Amino acid sequence: MGIEIERKFLVVGDAWREAAHKVAPMAQGYLNDLAAMDKGAMKASVRVRIAGDEAFLNLKSRELGHTREEFDYPIPVDDARALLALCVGGLVDKRRHYVEHAGFVWEVDEFLGDNAGLVVAEIELPSADTAFERPAWAGREVTDSSRYYNLALSTRPFAQWSPAERAGED
Repeated sequence: MGIEIERKFLVVGDAWREAAHKVAPMAQGYLNDLAAMDKGAMKASVRVRIAGDEAFLNLKSRELGHTREEFDYPIPVDDARALLALCVGGLVDKRRHYVEHAGFVWEVDEFLGDNAGLVVAEIELPSADTAFERPAWAGREVTDSSRYYNLALSTRPFAQWSPAERAGED
């Protein structure tokens, strides 16, 4: 069983761009929707992702917060394209930038399309109590806010958020 321990932050400014050492275009979609998760009809999201020239099928348990079960399986890119056509909601397009900071690799997701304007940074940790240095460009933590989860962005993209939501006011 895979466990993902991840913290998520809104990105402030562009200072992270200079430190990015790699970027990968990503397109992803979900075979189930947020409503099924919220109602408890599904206990895991089922995601299809094409990242550069690789593709993956991913299942992630529905808990909010930094620790969830995660299963990630490589699949043929042609299969992923066919599965993306079966997804519910919209596709999530983004560029993932990899930024090294204080011994960790941060993944900075710069969203495109209906989610353009949203930039979120994630750090995966070996344990929930692992200390890490937060870079100046990592703003408010949104780990526990489901609207920043990619599944939620596929259902209700950033373009549909109210001005208060866009400003990060909860």
